[in-house]
Amino acid sequence: MPKPNRMMQRTIVQALLALVTAFTDPVRADGELALAHQILDQLDQHATVLYARVAALVRDAGTDRDVTHRVTVLHTEATTAGPPWSIPLLETVLAFHHAVRDAHADLGATLNRLRETTANGDFAYYVNIAAAMGGLPRPTGPAIRWLDSEATARTRWRALIAARQRHLRGADQRR
Repeated sequence: MPKPNRMMQRTIVQALLALVTAFTDPVRADGELALAHQILDQLDQHATVLYARVAALVRDAGTDRDVTHRVTVLHTEATTAGPPWSIPLLETVLAFHHAVRDAHADLGATLNRLRETTANGDFAYYVNIAAAMGGLPRPTGPAIRWLDSEATARTRWRALIAARQRHLRGADQRR
């Protein structure tokens, strides 16, 4: 059994891997989430559990698995006892869900809440990510510096939406 500190690190990394994988490969995310929960069951790490719960939301984005309600519940919990990054991340997950579903009005409302949540400049890049996911114009506000060009970053986020839509259409055809 790993030492407690190494176990905590392993748990955090696994939960973050599940989160990233949930955006790119929802099928693989199931396994990553299962492993994260297996490790989390041995520890008490509120923030890491939150990452795993967010990863499950991302995995389910675009589906009829009550994503909006689950985000609302988690948002309420995070408002009272969550780390500062949780609310902007949850709004970004909701933006992902709405973009996948082509729910433009819902995406606009989510983007407005995200702007309010990040008005102090913390996590402001989430606004740009959410706009990119929805194919919306670059928002005004703090300048965001991407590792690649802005066009490349926006194209990649938009590609994640298109990939999820294709995945969901394929899942519908398999039924």
